[in-house]
Amino acid sequence: MILTVVKRDGRIVGFNEEKVKAAIRKAMLNSTLGEDPHVINQISDHIAYSGKEQMTVEEIQDLVEYELMNSSRKDVAKLYIAYRDKRSIARKSKTRDIFLDIITAKKNDITRENANSNSDTPSGMMMKFASESTKPFVDDFLLSDETRDAVKNNYLHIHDKDYYPTKSLTCVQHPLDKILKKGFMAGHGECRPAKRIETASILGCISMETAQNEMHGGQAIPAFDFYLAPFVRSSYIEEVKKLEELTDSKYEDLYQVKIEDYISKPLDFLTGTERIKQAAINSTVTRVHQAMEAFIHNMNTIHSRGGNQVVFSSVNYGTDTSAEGRCIIREILKSTYDGVGNGGTAIFPIQIWKKKKGINYLPEDKNYDLYELACKVSARRFFPNFVNLDATYNYHEKWDINDPERHKYEVATMGCRTRVFENRFGEKTSIGRGNISFSTINLVRLAIECMEYENKEARINAFFVKLDNLLEIAAKQLDDRFNFQKTALAKQFPLLMSSLWVGSENLKPNETIESVINQGTLGIGFIGLAECLIALVGKHHAEDVEAQELGLRIVSYMRERIVQFSEHYHHNYSVLATPAEGLSGKFTKVDRAKFGKIPGVTDKDYYTNSNHVPVYYKCSAKHKAEIEGPYHALTGGGHIFYVEIDGDATHNPDAIKQIVDLMDKNNIGYCSVNHNRNRCMDCGYENADSEMKECPKCGSKNIDKLQRITGYLVGTTDRWNSAKLAELHDRVIHD
Repeated sequence: MILTVVKRDGRIVGFNEEKVKAAIRKAMLNSTLGEDPHVINQISDHIAYSGKEQMTVEEIQDLVEYELMNSSRKDVAKLYIAYRDKRSIARKSKTRDIFLDIITAKKNDITRENANSNSDTPSGMMMKFASESTKPFVDDFLLSDETRDAVKNNYLHIHDKDYYPTKSLTCVQHPLDKILKKGFMAGHGECRPAKRIETASILGCISMETAQNEMHGGQAIPAFDFYLAPFVRSSYIEEVKKLEELTDSKYEDLYQVKIEDYISKPLDFLTGTERIKQAAINSTVTRVHQAMEAFIHNMNTIHSRGGNQVVFSSVNYGTDTSAEGRCIIREILKSTYDGVGNGGTAIFPIQIWKKKKGINYLPEDKNYDLYELACKVSARRFFPNFVNLDATYNYHEKWDINDPERHKYEVATMGCRTRVFENRFGEKTSIGRGNISFSTINLVRLAIECMEYENKEARINAFFVKLDNLLEIAAKQLDDRFNFQKTALAKQFPLLMSSLWVGSENLKPNETIESVINQGTLGIGFIGLAECLIALVGKHHAEDVEAQELGLRIVSYMRERIVQFSEHYHHNYSVLATPAEGLSGKFTKVDRAKFGKIPGVTDKDYYTNSNHVPVYYKCSAKHKAEIEGPYHALTGGGHIFYVEIDGDATHNPDAIKQIVDLMDKNNIGYCSVNHNRNRCMDCGYENADSEMKECPKCGSKNIDKLQRITGYLVGTTDRWNSAKLAELHDRVIHD
C-alpha cells in the first residue's frame, strides 16, 4: 500500500489517491467517450493498494499508464501519455525560454546578470547554460525545505548558487610573497620562484588567474607594494652587473647601497660610482614601469572561467615606505594614469590605496607625495579606491610603524567591498583568507508585510520578529553550505589549497579542506534598508533622524545576532553590506508583482544597495558620509561609501582628497569616487566632456560612459541589467 510519495524536488509527502483520480479524469475528458467513474475508482484503488509503501511521482504515473493499457479504456491511455508529455514539456519551458534567449544573444536580465561577463561569446553562452541548469538542481536537492521556501518567497537570495555543487569558495587575499619565493604548479607547468621584477609581475597575474578558475568570487593581493619591493632591488643589482660588464669594472659596493628613492634623473655632470648608480636606477625604473604596464595589461586581457571573463582582481598598496616599495607604488600609479591600449581606462585590477596616518595621509608622512599622486590618478581613472586603516574597527594591536612586515596587520579590501579581518580561529589578518560564501536577506519584503499594522510600534516589533526568523534561516543555510563545502578534497583546488589559503600547505591532496576553511567568513548580507525604512516609518535614513536611528538599530541587531551565530555554529559569521547587481532588480520585481507599486518602496526597478542613501536623493557628500559612516563599523563583511562628483575631475585631485577627508572624519572604512568619463567604443578615446556626442579623434558617434556599477568599473553599460541601468539613470551629484 502506498503511504508516501517522493516528489520531483526531493520532498516526501503523504500519498493522495485523489490526485491519481484527477489525472485520469483529465485524460478521459479529452476522450470522445467521456468520463467513466467506475474505471477511475477501479484503477486508483488498485494502484493505491498494490504499490510500494514509498514511490516516486514517476513510478506512480507509470502504474497509471500500465493500468489504463490493461483496462477497457485504452483510448484514455494514449491521452494520458500525451498529457504526461505535455506536463513534462511545460516544466521545461522556462528553461527552454532562457536557453533561447542565450542562443539568440538577447539582452535581458538573465544574460546581463553580471556586467563583467560577456554572455554573447561561445564560452559565455556555455557558462550561462551551465548556470541556469544548475540552479534548479540546487533548489531541488541541496537546500533544506525551510531555505527553499525562503528563496522561493523572495526573502533570501543565495549568491553564486550555480557554483554551489562545485563546493568552491568565494574569494581569497593572495599571500603573493609565498608564490614569489617558492613558485607553484599551474596546470601542467611549474612556475619557478621570481628573481626579477618582470617575473614577479607575471607570477602575480598567473596566481590570480589560476585561483580564479578554482573559485567563484574575486582574487586580491593584500600588499602589492611590500610583495614586489624586493624584486626592485634585485633588478637594480642586475643593472649594476650589466654596467660592470660594460665598463669591465667592479661595483659590488653599489649592490646594497642605500637608495633614497628610485627616481630617473639625467646623468649629466655625474661621474664615477654616482653615475653608475644613477644609470642603474634609471634602467630599473624603466623596467618597473614596464612590469606594471604588463601587469595591468594582463589583468585586463587574461581570461578565466572558460575564456568568458577577465579575472575579478584587486590590488592593495600604499603603506610600504621603503625606496623599493615606493617605486612599485609610483610606477603602477603612473601606468594607470597613462591608460591601456589607446589610452583607455583599465577596468581591472581594482586598485585600493591603503590610507594610514603616519605613513601616507598627512603632509609630513613619508608617502604623502604618493597619496597626492593617487588622488590625481583616481580623478582621471576612477582607481585607486581608498581603504581607511585608521578606522577604529581596522585597528590591529600588533601594527608597528617600525615593523618591516607590518602589512600582515593591515586590513585589505577586495573587489567592490569584501572585507575579511577578524578571526575566531587564528591570527587577525586579511592575508590567506577570504569569504567562504554569502547570502542576502530582503529587508524590504519583511517591512512590506508589516505595513498592515497601523500602530508604528507594533509594526516595528513585528518587523524584528520576522527579521530574527529570517536571520536564523540564513545562518542555518550558510552552515549547511559550509558543511557541504568542507567535504571537498584539497586536490580539487590545486593552487588555493596548496599555496594560498592559510593553513592549506599542511593538506595532502586527498584530504578534505575541512580543517582550514573555517578561517574564512560566512556573510549575511542585506539589501534595501532605505525602502525598508520608508515602509516602516515613512522616510529613509538620509531624510529623517528617526529613520536613521531605526536603520542603525536594525543593522546593529543583525550584528548582535551574527555574534551569537558565530558562537552557536563555530564559524566567522559577518554582516555584509551586499553589493547587489542582478539582485537589486530581482527582489523588487517579485515584490511589486505581489504587493503592487508602493510609493518610495516598490515604485522603482531596483532596491537601494545595502545601507546606502538612495541614489536619487539629493544631498551633500558630507551629509551622505554622516549617514552612511556609522554602518561601516557594523558591517564587518564589507562595505563601501561612494560619492558622485560633477564635471571633469581630471584636473581636480583635491576633490578626491576632500572625499578621503570625509572618510577620516566619519570613521568610514572604504570609499570610491564616481565622475564623468566618456569612451569612444570604436577607437577607445576618452574625455570628461559631459556633452560629448561624437568622438573628436575618429568621428564615431558610438559613445558610452565609463561607469562604476557596484564598486567595480564596466567598460560598457551595454552589459548592465535593466535594474542597474534604471539606478544609473537616477543617480544625482553629491555637492
